[in-house]
Amino acid sequence: MQTRSGIHSDVQERAWHVFDVADVVFSLKLQCVMISVSTNGPVRCIVLDRPEKFNSFNREMAIRLQNELDAAAADENIRAILLAANGKAFCAGQDLSEAIAPDGPGIRTIVREHYNPIILKIRSIEKPVVCAVNGVAAGAGANIALACDLVIAGKGASFIQAFSKIGLVPDSGGTFFLPRLIGFQRAAALMMMGDKVTADEALAMGMIYRSVDDDRLSEEALSIASTLGNMPTRGIGLTKRLLNMSMSNSLEQQLEAEEEHQAIAGQTLDHKEGVRAFLEKRKPEFTGK
Repeated sequence: MQTRSGIHSDVQERAWHVFDVADVVFSLKLQCVMISVSTNGPVRCIVLDRPEKFNSFNREMAIRLQNELDAAAADENIRAILLAANGKAFCAGQDLSEAIAPDGPGIRTIVREHYNPIILKIRSIEKPVVCAVNGVAAGAGANIALACDLVIAGKGASFIQAFSKIGLVPDSGGTFFLPRLIGFQRAAALMMMGDKVTADEALAMGMIYRSVDDDRLSEEALSIASTLGNMPTRGIGLTKRLLNMSMSNSLEQQLEAEEEHQAIAGQTLDHKEGVRAFLEKRKPEFTGK
């Protein structure tokens, strides 16, 4: 027969066991989130949500981001995408513990299956993708941001091509986008030296679209994404397609592409609505079609 103190001790032990289990479950939930998603009107907000690891990518997180980009692309009600991050950093790049793990996927697989699809999806989605950068964006994290259509950064943000610090080369489209944004010399220096670039410096050299106070970053980024989300989505998508084509086209080819795509845009409902609104001296109501 148990004494009262024995019963109390047993109950207390069970209670602590429940709390331990709850802590483990909560910890597992935190580890499983990785990407958070919400919708604000026509804007799909996709948030890197692994703050305890500075939003560094592992395989699960990369695949989940790919899936969310696909979902946003396929949803006709979504007309703009906002990529942001939770915590003190935007993204520290690759989770190195996965990259060096003996039973891990290996660097080549990580680049081919994790990052390359993310970059290709961002560029091929014919909807504007806005990126809000808070804190550090390093390595693949920086280059994912630079692949987006518009980048808005908080004043406290920084961009680092960190690859050279560990004997690697830039990936995630860094060697493609950065020289086109800031020029060959600056891109080469940043990639080889691994220098930190502040948000204001990034703005001055044409790397990003806008730099704002940290406490206004979320509001400003959502405002820009919402503005784009209420504009002629089809026309913006065709513009994005033309910008992609300009990376490799000759002038003659680009002029022909503009002619072709202008003819397509001219048949959209939004074009007709824009013309009517202009003639009627009223604000247009675009539907994205």
